[in-house]
Amino acid sequence: MPPPPPSAAAEEILAQALEIQDADPPRAISLLQSVLRDSSSAAEVLRVKEQAISVLSELFSQQKRAEDLRSLLTELRPFFAVIPKAKTAKIVRGVIDAVAKIPGTSTLQISLCREMVEWTRTEKRTFLRQRVEARLAALLMEVKDYSEALALITKLVREVRKLDDKLLLVDIDLLESKLHFALRNLPKAKAALTAARTAANAIYVPPAQQGTIDLQSGILHAEEKDYKTGFSYFYEGFEAFNALDDPRAVFSLKYMLLCKIMTNQADDVGSLISSKAGLKYTGVELDAMKAVAEAYAKRSLKDFEEALAMYKPQLEEDPIVHRHLSSLYDTLLEQNLCRLIEPFSRVEITHISRLIGLPIETVEKKLSQMILDKKFLGTLDQGAGCLIIFDSAQTDGIYPATLDTISNVSKVVDSLYLKSAKIMA
Repeated sequence: MPPPPPSAAAEEILAQALEIQDADPPRAISLLQSVLRDSSSAAEVLRVKEQAISVLSELFSQQKRAEDLRSLLTELRPFFAVIPKAKTAKIVRGVIDAVAKIPGTSTLQISLCREMVEWTRTEKRTFLRQRVEARLAALLMEVKDYSEALALITKLVREVRKLDDKLLLVDIDLLESKLHFALRNLPKAKAALTAARTAANAIYVPPAQQGTIDLQSGILHAEEKDYKTGFSYFYEGFEAFNALDDPRAVFSLKYMLLCKIMTNQADDVGSLISSKAGLKYTGVELDAMKAVAEAYAKRSLKDFEEALAMYKPQLEEDPIVHRHLSSLYDTLLEQNLCRLIEPFSRVEITHISRLIGLPIETVEKKLSQMILDKKFLGTLDQGAGCLIIFDSAQTDGIYPATLDTISNVSKVVDSLYLKSAKIMA
């Protein structure tokens, strides 16, 4: 009886590995590696190898074997020489995605992307290199290496625009917008987002990508204090991510709640969370925003600070939320201080500190800032530890009226001069 063809043997080994991948991952990995070692270049064997690589990448990711994934990409280079370039790009991106699923591998991902960029340059695989470089720029931004990320993105944008690869251009422009936003360069962030929208209008954009554009638009409008427009964009992004069961849906909803709080509509937060779509995403992210909304509705600084301390990862460590809540905290603090000092003409700072429940140093610093910003008229007597509040000075109306009269007389004189000049001519 003749031996089975190589493709049949490879398919049999793959099927066996798939059966035991959950029960015995090490054995399944060994079987899959034996499939990849098959030297046959038959079309069926190549197809089986592609499936084996996908399963093996997933198993390595589940086992948190990041270094093995890195070695896998190196070992597959001879295989890449015999398959189409498009399939090579798909496999490379799949393996890099598998590494990304393993926590704490940012440094390894950057190193892996650098290796693949060098390999693609040597092999002259421009299409794949551009996508790996875009991924590298995103990783550099995550680790806050902004200068290198910006240099890489700037070069990549020029290159991709020449090739007119619209889909990749949308990705890169979006990434550039996020990078400039992280660098606090809002005009350039908006310009890059506009470029992304222009490129997106010329092609079909996948729903996830459109949701990303809407999410970035909401972030930029919120940064400009246009919270109503920001809310609309966050809602569009939420609908797109919700339909796809994308994890970013919860962040879109979180930023929607933030916009409601910042527009003094904290009462709407509860109804949004308890809505049909909101109930799907119950968790600490939304609990954090609910606690902030309740504290803001009560105008309670104590509750606000407790919420910030209890939900620090969700509030303080989220740069977008933290930036707006810092502004909200300052506003709330100023309102509370103005309300407390209103009945007094002279009051001890220790008494204000006791009433508001904050350290004396914090209260004194904020009062100094409010005096300099002319939020109220007063002075700090640090020797006596007191705040002296002055009565609002009434503006005498005679001075503005006099200035207006002088201005009008000047206009009349100028007019008479022009007329006399015409007569003399």
